[in-house]
Amino acid sequence: MRQIFLDTETTGLDHRQGHRIIEVACVELENRRLTGRHLHRYVNPEREVDAGAMAVHGISNEFLEDKPKFIDVAQELRDFISGAELVIHNATFDIGFLDMEFGRINFPRTLEVCSGVQDTLKMARELYPGKRNNLDALCERYQINNAHRTLHGALLDAELLAEVYLAMTRGQESLIMDQPTSTQAALQEDVAQRPPRERPPLIVRRAEAAELEAHLQVLEGIQKESKGACLWLQPETESAGSAS
Repeated sequence: MRQIFLDTETTGLDHRQGHRIIEVACVELENRRLTGRHLHRYVNPEREVDAGAMAVHGISNEFLEDKPKFIDVAQELRDFISGAELVIHNATFDIGFLDMEFGRINFPRTLEVCSGVQDTLKMARELYPGKRNNLDALCERYQINNAHRTLHGALLDAELLAEVYLAMTRGQESLIMDQPTSTQAALQEDVAQRPPRERPPLIVRRAEAAELEAHLQVLEGIQKESKGACLWLQPETESAGSAS
């Protein structure tokens, strides 16, 4: 089965307010193995990035000035995801933006091109009700090193999501076929003989009072820019890694 782990960054939180995609990334997995193929594009949104969103992903208006417009990358993106199952953290957010962008140029909607969508945020909430289930929390829970994730970025987040998904669904590969082909059997044997992966210990650095205050000021700025739609200030609502 071919799966695509997809993430976007955007100019703001709501495509219905005219916000646009500024970065899209896809990472390919086939039969639960990373293929090494990926697609990563920055996009000129033809509008300014909100200050609150820029604080999250760090992508400036100046950086995007010479980047292609969405119409210039749409066919390449459509071809890459065609026929695959999409795996997205907080899929409603990204699918909403993709459908808006595709609709602007009269392309089919996302689910008319792909075989389906899995939302890992929904999966995580079912597995861990009442707990934090954003991407950072899941990386910590499954001991996936995300120390290099200082800002949100579509390609890095898609790569981390692939690792998280494999950890969340470990064991499901045995359910794919009762009688595996010789190729599948060889792959399973290779995985079984592979030594356990050692991960460096996570370094936990608690935020200081001044840092917590600065973080709150950033969230309040996002709250103001989004007219009260800041996900991080809404109880029991957790963001994905999309403006995430």
